[in-house]
Amino acid sequence: MSAPAPDFATASDLGPVTLDRRDGPHGEIVLRRRGERLEIIANGCFLMDTSDGRSERLLIDAALAALPEERHRPDVLVGGLGVGFSLAHAAAEPRWGRIVVVERERAVIDWHRDGPLRRISGAALADPRAVILHTDLVEYLRTTTDRYDALCLDIDNGPEWTVTEDNESLYSPDGLAACRARLNPGGVLAVWSANPSPAFAEALGNAGFSGVRAEEIQVARGVPDVVHLAVRTA
Repeated sequence: MSAPAPDFATASDLGPVTLDRRDGPHGEIVLRRRGERLEIIANGCFLMDTSDGRSERLLIDAALAALPEERHRPDVLVGGLGVGFSLAHAAAEPRWGRIVVVERERAVIDWHRDGPLRRISGAALADPRAVILHTDLVEYLRTTTDRYDALCLDIDNGPEWTVTEDNESLYSPDGLAACRARLNPGGVLAVWSANPSPAFAEALGNAGFSGVRAEEIQVARGVPDVVHLAVRTA
């Protein structure tokens, strides 16, 4: 009898491996490993993974570039911790002042503080400028009195593809008014989206923002990722 063929299967060939699964106030949230990638899944919907991060970094860079040059040490609010690319990129930029991250899922925060995602965000979490708030972004924007020079929001797959129904209010006239109120004059709102949204661009203009535009990041397949940008005038 011949010897059995060697098993060359990899973790990627065998499919995703669940590292943690939790039931939270907004449903099930899962951290998976697929080969070398880590993935976050919410209620069965793929949110993001660690394969690239270009568009998350663009979210931060585009907001900073849109601010007035004379703005010294601007404060930034990052909505959604995710896999940590946006936080890590903001902390790597010495021009930012305070870096506040709002994340509503305790599991995601734990995966960064003590879990597998620490390899991406560990240095950023040790930065004295960085603070993580465990709270809902929509509620925070409506109740806080804090103001920022930039809001970089990445809590959904886009204004037209929200993770949970209650997130839809963020992109409504009231939600955009709350975003505008949280910005200093001349401040920038940057919103990540998996799809271009002309309707959202129109909504930003109707909400009193100026300089509304979108920057695209080409992806391997499908339509480009998009960062929608808008400025609060005085």
